[in-house]
Amino acid sequence: MNASVDRVRDALADLIKAALISDDGRSLAFRQAAAEKLAELAADPPRADAVRIDGAWTLAVQAAEAPELQPEEGRVNLTLPRSAPFALEELTSADFDVDRAVETIRKSASTG
Repeated sequence: MNASVDRVRDALADLIKAALISDDGRSLAFRQAAAEKLAELAADPPRADAVRIDGAWTLAVQAAEAPELQPEEGRVNLTLPRSAPFALEELTSADFDVDRAVETIRKSASTG
């Protein structure tokens, strides 16, 4: 794996955790962490050829499904899509909306 993939995976994992965690305070903390990581991505975007977004998404889902977090994940049925719901260009945009992204993940997870 490369550093660009790690950065994208980490931002996506925080978005997923924010969508799945039932506790509003913890969800907000994950939103804030995601916003910080996304701002870093926007300031220094990875090259598109260095990141396969669906691969980073798969790794992020695995991180979000960590056994220690599963008891807190009560908001939606954990059936996340296999493909990333966001393009790399969206994630690295300075005006990426974290709250909208969390809602997108919640909706995609609850519908499969």
